[in-house]
Amino acid sequence: MTLGELLEKLPDTEIHGDTTVPISFLTCDSRTVLPGALFFALPGTQADGHRYIEKAVATGAGAVILEDATAAPAGIPWVKVPDGRAAMGHMAALFNGDPTATRPLIGITGTNGKTTTTYLLEAILAAAGHPAAVLGTISYRFGAATIQASHTTPESTELQKAFRQLADAGAQAFVMEVSSHALEQNRVDGCHFDVGIFSNLTRDHLDYHVTMVNYLDAKSRLFSDLLRPSQEKPRRRAVVNMDDPYGQEIARRCACPVVTFGIQGDYDVTTANVSSSVTGIRATLITPSGELEFASRLLGRFNLSNILAAVAAGVALDLPLQAIKSGIENHGTVPGRMERVENNHDITCLVDYAHTGDALENVLTTLKEIATGRIITLFGCGGDRDNGKRPIMGRIAASMSDLAIVTSDNPRTEDPLSILTQIKSGITPLGLREYRHDELTDGFTDKGFILLENRHEAIRLAISLARPGDILLLAGKGHEDYQIIGTVKQHFDDREEASSAFTERVK
Repeated sequence: MTLGELLEKLPDTEIHGDTTVPISFLTCDSRTVLPGALFFALPGTQADGHRYIEKAVATGAGAVILEDATAAPAGIPWVKVPDGRAAMGHMAALFNGDPTATRPLIGITGTNGKTTTTYLLEAILAAAGHPAAVLGTISYRFGAATIQASHTTPESTELQKAFRQLADAGAQAFVMEVSSHALEQNRVDGCHFDVGIFSNLTRDHLDYHVTMVNYLDAKSRLFSDLLRPSQEKPRRRAVVNMDDPYGQEIARRCACPVVTFGIQGDYDVTTANVSSSVTGIRATLITPSGELEFASRLLGRFNLSNILAAVAAGVALDLPLQAIKSGIENHGTVPGRMERVENNHDITCLVDYAHTGDALENVLTTLKEIATGRIITLFGCGGDRDNGKRPIMGRIAASMSDLAIVTSDNPRTEDPLSILTQIKSGITPLGLREYRHDELTDGFTDKGFILLENRHEAIRLAISLARPGDILLLAGKGHEDYQIIGTVKQHFDDREEASSAFTERVK
């Protein structure tokens, strides 16, 4: 495409130079510039892209998009725009043939539940005859085609390229997780959403957003800005969880009609006759299109909320109720979300991504409802991230478990022991017994906790202590197959570690 073709629908531009120059590649990273590339000079938190314009030009950039005209290059076309990231999103969509303009796109935002909801929607859309690609925390995938996920929601250039590749592989619809970072940084500008889902909002990412008000504002942009009716998508819908305290405010900000959902209440999509056990959930769905009974292998109230979110999105898309039912019932395990580790010791071992206080409390509430034995919870908190949630998670894990094993998550560049100490500060007021490692050789009797920095050793301790009938929760890392210590990323998978420990266990 030419620079001029990419600029056609972009407002408020100041164009300098020849717009017939051909563009072969889009990037905001000067290290990846190729001859004929369009380079976006973006202001950033770590570095200002305007400083790298000269390097990009020297490497072969054919044109530059910038916000600060004082950094304009000589000898090649350049365009001044008010918001470089927003411009990059729209131009990346055009460059890749605007794949979401002609296919349904469902975006899910919220603190917890996004990944599980994408898997449910994938199953529902498949049952309705609309095979969908999924872009999320775990991967970007469609059928046998999988693209490694660098972020929950990547830069718009990478995102639109992924849409194109997945569409070319045969995807007839898209389901994607939309992070608050991506919304605030305009990474999803240029995406044509049909449905936006709000799952919930609890404390997370305050190292970036600082306040819950800022966090809410970032999330709400999907509903207030990106779901406005457009020429490409005149019939848009918002799907909002009214059980969440922030749901009312999100609904108020929506720029399109709202489909409400909640477990019990006067909502568009809700439930009746709910029963939950170790084998899953059974309930009656109540929707504007009618009622139906379903059974799911998912566990707990929080997963019932995820099911309702997917159902409400199906209703918003006018999908048949039978397809919605089939999708829910055919849906299998989500990697790292209440994922079982099989063993021969009659121990229910679950690996879950719960890495916020609310997510951990939801999981443990579910486990307490179905537990027949003790609950042992192993968890940690990531380094270089919001440290305010550490004592909160410590209190929740210790108060709701028979034994809490506090260990490392991804400590990154923080001192792992310092993180454990901050977690402990939330446990200490509970007055529980703190165990030493040598006190647990014969098991434990009192409700308590232990700090054990090495996650490999901690998982083996947990499995050695569990008795038949106990529930063991390995929380925080879920699907992740790595651990970051310092600046080194090394292979580490809770599921593999647990499976190996069960194999090594004598009895």
